[in-house]
Amino acid sequence: MQFKLAFVTAALATLAAATPTPRTEPSSSCSTGPVQCCNTVQSANSAGISSILGLLGVVLGDLDVLVGITCSPITVIGASGSSCSAQAVCCEDNSHGGLISIGCLPVTL
Repeated sequence: MQFKLAFVTAALATLAAATPTPRTEPSSSCSTGPVQCCNTVQSANSAGISSILGLLGVVLGDLDVLVGITCSPITVIGASGSSCSAQAVCCEDNSHGGLISIGCLPVTL
């Protein structure tokens, strides 16, 4: 288990660049929970993301979805200190403890 966590951590460290996406939504359109601030957002079929999903035992039916890595919620949009220096996204599935968020769409804050 410790090896698995160490490998996932190492794999996360190698994912430095976010995948550019042409479509963004306003943050107010996020109806699945708080907007997330993710260090990396890439397609589920990218090599690094698919490896992490496989190690965690997460199986996706659609590999064209965006997956956020190491995400934390942004709870109050527009309040002082509620910024995201990485990628702000709205994700359908935030149930993996912040390690990964699935089905993400970039949002503007």
